Amino acid sequence: MNLFKIKVNKMKRLLFQFVVALVLASSMPLNLFAQTLDEAAQQAARQHDAKVLSAHTVQEGKNQVHVIKLLTSKGVVKTVRVTVRER
Repeated sequence: MNLFKIKVNKMKRLLFQFVVALVLASSMPLNLFAQTLDEAAQQAARQHDAKVLSAHTVQEGKNQVHVIKLLTSKGVVKTVRVTVRER
């Protein structure tokens, strides 16, 4: 019986670690992944379960920023800003 409890606790710990890693990965900023305007728009649409209404790039100081306007599945318009990574 003790061996069974140890295995169950180990499985619970592994499951918890997996869930924490999944939550952290899904909450990472888009700019860690997106490089081009098209990639940023596609990722934003997937992340927000939305359709891209418009997308363009602007210069903000030393940074380029992709500005993506989305229409969510609930009918809400959102604007997502993604800082472009330097190559």
